[in-house]
Amino acid sequence: MGDPLYEAYHDTEWGVPLFDDAKIFEFLILEGFQAGLSWITILKKRAHFRKVFDGFDAEKIARYTPKKEQELLQDPGIIRNRLKVGAAITNAQAYLEWQEKQGRFQDFFWDFVDGTPVQNNFKTMEDVPATTALAEKISKALKQMGFRFVGPTIVYAHMQAMGMVNDHLVECFRHRELHPLER
Repeated sequence: MGDPLYEAYHDTEWGVPLFDDAKIFEFLILEGFQAGLSWITILKKRAHFRKVFDGFDAEKIARYTPKKEQELLQDPGIIRNRLKVGAAITNAQAYLEWQEKQGRFQDFFWDFVDGTPVQNNFKTMEDVPATTALAEKISKALKQMGFRFVGPTIVYAHMQAMGMVNDHLVECFRHRELHPLER
């Protein structure tokens, strides 16, 4: 991997089953900003994203004004893309609506895999898919709920990040460590 920041993320966060709604929301927003870029770009900017997006507090983000949106678009510490910033606000609203009507956001994702991470056994990076039929199904459901920047590739990356799928390569020490983990 080479980059210490990326290695720390891989070794401690990526693929670890995540059941915290706020963290799941943060990851989903960051995955949307990552679209078309490398994940290391997001990791390097994550602390600043957290600062300017109020710690990814969905209640606050959902109420962002056009003035706040313009401030974000002028901030070189984040990805300054109008569609992505707008999607973060829209997604905060959709996230809160889901919680109000359905309860825990984690249940939306984990119900797709019956609460148990999918254990893949990939040997090479070329074996790891960019998306799956399940990611397409989840993407469609999110879009129906009003979420944006949640295409199947973004959703699959999100599934990997939050540990819904164990896509660590079989030779990776994390594959073995995460294999038995369940809800």
